[in-house]
Amino acid sequence: MTREQIILFAIFGALLVMFIWGRYRYDLVAFSGLLAGVVLGVVPADEAFTGFGHPATVIVALVLIVSAGITRSGGVQLITKRLVSSDRGVNAHIAIMGALGAVMSGFMNNIAALALLMPVDAQTARKARRAVGYTLMPLSFATILGGMITLIGTPPNILVATFRQQALGSPFRMFDFAPVGLTIAAAGLLFIATIGWRLIPVRGGTAQAPSALIDDYVAELVVPEGSDLIGRAVHELEPEADRCDVAILSLYREGAPRYGPVRNAILAEGDVLVVEAGPEALNEFRSLVRLDYPKNASKTEGQITGEGMNLIEVVVTNDSRINGKTAQALGLGWRHQTILMGISREGKTMRDRVRRTVILPGDILLLLVPEETQGDVVTWLGGLPLASGTAVTNENRVWWGLGLFVLAIAAVSASLMTMPVALGFVIVGYVLCKVLTLQNLYTHVDWPVIVLLGSMIPLGLALDATGGSAVIASALLMLTSGQAAWVSLLLLMVVTMFLSDVLNNNATTIIAAPVGIRVAEQLDVSADPFLMAVAVAASCAFLTPIGHQNNTVILGPGGYRFSDYWRMGLPLEVIVLLAGVPAILLFWPL
Repeated sequence: MTREQIILFAIFGALLVMFIWGRYRYDLVAFSGLLAGVVLGVVPADEAFTGFGHPATVIVALVLIVSAGITRSGGVQLITKRLVSSDRGVNAHIAIMGALGAVMSGFMNNIAALALLMPVDAQTARKARRAVGYTLMPLSFATILGGMITLIGTPPNILVATFRQQALGSPFRMFDFAPVGLTIAAAGLLFIATIGWRLIPVRGGTAQAPSALIDDYVAELVVPEGSDLIGRAVHELEPEADRCDVAILSLYREGAPRYGPVRNAILAEGDVLVVEAGPEALNEFRSLVRLDYPKNASKTEGQITGEGMNLIEVVVTNDSRINGKTAQALGLGWRHQTILMGISREGKTMRDRVRRTVILPGDILLLLVPEETQGDVVTWLGGLPLASGTAVTNENRVWWGLGLFVLAIAAVSASLMTMPVALGFVIVGYVLCKVLTLQNLYTHVDWPVIVLLGSMIPLGLALDATGGSAVIASALLMLTSGQAAWVSLLLLMVVTMFLSDVLNNNATTIIAAPVGIRVAEQLDVSADPFLMAVAVAASCAFLTPIGHQNNTVILGPGGYRFSDYWRMGLPLEVIVLLAGVPAILLFWPL
């Protein structure tokens, strides 16, 4: 091996150790590796930061923003509200949730798809009185499987497509991954829903919502002008309330409570429904039945809308500005466009009109705040934030959110424009149509992942340019000498899967894709099946919680241990190999 190859292998080896150790975050580790490559002369200084402008990096960032737009517009709730029920058995629930998660992951970032469905899964488990550990890992694995179906479903597919463009002159298109991806996803989901979930060791009792530290708040929702609810009885909302795990407590009209049975009251414009719910359930119910959050009492305080708003939880301390005051007296609305939605005191929810309640130290407040000033509001109050916040759904923009995205996918599929350009148009449309606000547009990008990609791509290109990929390819061919070409493809998938389980699916793809191309060249066969094999194997990280961010996200909420993942993950990876290799050879012949 040459000096440059030895240095690059040493850098990648050090990165692998640091990624597994986990002492420092992966973006800092990858960026340090890039700087080391520049200093040691294996990465040209003028190419050091080209990875940040690489099409794969740009597409990943755009996909994350578009995913946020689909969420904020209520598109996900529109899809899920009729499909999820706590009355189903575990098999049926996992099959439906898994299929839903897989389809969503095909058209949005699979991490975002999991984040959207986790609260739904947890609420369903709580209603069914079963441990959420039975269903969270299957949901995570299903979203990973679904990401393999399309170009934008998972970053490895995007990366592999760009490597194909560099090697063969054209990238994989939007649905080129679908035949293989659908085959593997179907086989994997069948296993997960019937056998796989039974292999998971579950500890503890029934589920708790993963994102809510306080079970429920008492909050107020308003019947808006022109609402379809006007003239209907309160009890007609009970099916939706039960589905969202919301309790309707009372009804206020013109500032006074309505006496008598609440469920028989006929709703009128401006009526205030007092409900008990957690932050996620509250937002879901409000969006589902088209209620409004209350506006400020004073006409001079301005108007608070649902656009760009978050629900956050804040603990009141002795030094908090709101300590000993009411939200109304403090002017929380006119000062910061913030509404106090609920109060939890000593584990109990306050049932009086919350904005007129005197706040005490230790109270936990549920606040509706503008997303871009969320941190400023918490600092001004002097409270302690409990969670990052629940994005408020703006259901009036649901068709804009879904329609613009569908048009973009159609344009890409018809080769009218490239994926980055199409997604760019979607984001501009989201801002103009107020699906997303310009102020918080960049907050939806997972910047550590962008830094990881921007840092690893130049290193991966340097490894290929110096012949390091060819060295690895030669080693693989030596191990399969005299065997059919599909044996080399199988071994490449096994090695890539192992690296993805202990490294990172994006970093693994950057290393393995050039190797697949070199193996194909030395065997004098098409590179497409080897690139498709890398895309599949790099995505299928099921043995550890560190191989894929989805697996990391569910570690705490599911009550899992590091050693729990391989119990379902190992047979699932075997199934991926058994279904994947024949499917690749069928749809992408050697």
